[in-house]
Amino acid sequence: MGNSVSALAIEYPYRLSRSIVDTISRKRKRDEESDEEIDPMINDTMHSPKRKMLVTTAHYIYQTLFKEGVNSDVTVVALGKEWKLHKVYLAQSPYFNSMFSGSWKESMETQVNIQILDPNITLEALYVVLGSLYRDEFVLKPAEVIPVLAAATLFQLDGIIAECVEIMKESTNVQTVVSYYTTASEYGVPMVKEACLNWLKVNLLSNMLEYPKKLREISTTLMTLLVASPDLFVMQTEHSVYIMLKFWLFLWLHPSWEGSFSNGLPEAQSYFQNRKGCEAFLETELGTPFKEVFGKLRIAHIVTHHIDLEIIHSDNIIPSGWLEPVIVQQWYRMLRIDQGVDKGPREVSSAEFLEQSLRCGRIIANEGHHCWRWTGFNFGLDVIMNLTNRKLKIKRNHRGDCAALLSHQSIRNLLLRYVNSSYSGCRTLWSQNKSLTAHITNFLWKKNV
Repeated sequence: MGNSVSALAIEYPYRLSRSIVDTISRKRKRDEESDEEIDPMINDTMHSPKRKMLVTTAHYIYQTLFKEGVNSDVTVVALGKEWKLHKVYLAQSPYFNSMFSGSWKESMETQVNIQILDPNITLEALYVVLGSLYRDEFVLKPAEVIPVLAAATLFQLDGIIAECVEIMKESTNVQTVVSYYTTASEYGVPMVKEACLNWLKVNLLSNMLEYPKKLREISTTLMTLLVASPDLFVMQTEHSVYIMLKFWLFLWLHPSWEGSFSNGLPEAQSYFQNRKGCEAFLETELGTPFKEVFGKLRIAHIVTHHIDLEIIHSDNIIPSGWLEPVIVQQWYRMLRIDQGVDKGPREVSSAEFLEQSLRCGRIIANEGHHCWRWTGFNFGLDVIMNLTNRKLKIKRNHRGDCAALLSHQSIRNLLLRYVNSSYSGCRTLWSQNKSLTAHITNFLWKKNV
């Protein structure tokens, strides 16, 4: 019995340890098999980059040196605020570089006072511009771009100016276009000025009329450029330009008036038609500043419909001395066409065409077939426009209820320039699709059978 107990006591540790070894071996085998199954997943995980944000050098410099002013060697004072800054960073600006490296007294001083005379420059703009000298990027909202451009121009920071230019070009719309144009003219930014001018040429008669407050902001100089431009997108006919100018003039004369175009146009017409005296408005002292603008109207193309002519006479804005010579000239031209002497233009210079041609346009809101004509007397030439599947066909119509007004000439010449614009998806923005320098095409039209 004692031997048995001893043998059991001796075997038991051996059996126990053997059992443990076997268990561990089986577990290790299962683990190895499991490892083989998940190896690809682990491998992918181990080789997938993990992006973690650290305090970068640029951020550290901006936070420590610009915002906290550590180790500052110059204090810049502007608009009542002090900035603890560093000459070595400020020297990136030609404005400060010349100040600190030349014989100016500021080069030896530890405080520089900058007198800000430009009302466009704000504290926030100074914060952005000065801070940009301590970092490699900055965040700028379009609503802040004008003050930042003004401050960047003061400190001659071409990089900031270039960024402002891009932001302004991208954010040009009915709310910003006039202020951007004015700003670009003031600070000498031709790319923004051109972009705004092109935007207005496309959108003036299609969108700006819906925003009388913004229309009122257009200066006489800018409006003169727009009305005179051969690239102006005229909705319907040239008479629309006269209507727009009449409303714009009314807004200028009534700076506190508020309302919509549909409400304001009858008020404008009533104002001009009920003026006392028989003198045309443009011949009065009040109207003299607007003479140049109205002088750019293509009068030859706004006296071709009896209703339009009656409105112009009733408004009494344009002097009769401007209208009568044109009407006589148009009558003379009609006689020449009727008697077969004038068959239409064959060749004219580009400059002459762009200055004298009839501008007319139309908004196509959807796909499909569209057919239309523009109103007015076209000297016996009835032009029908057909648009189907984005293909434009132009047809000379010789049949209709007003056959007496149609020319009996079998052949007529017509010069045509076609430009289109596409709707960008923003209610206040149309973008140019084809170059405004589209070719002038000569048509030799025979009667349609």
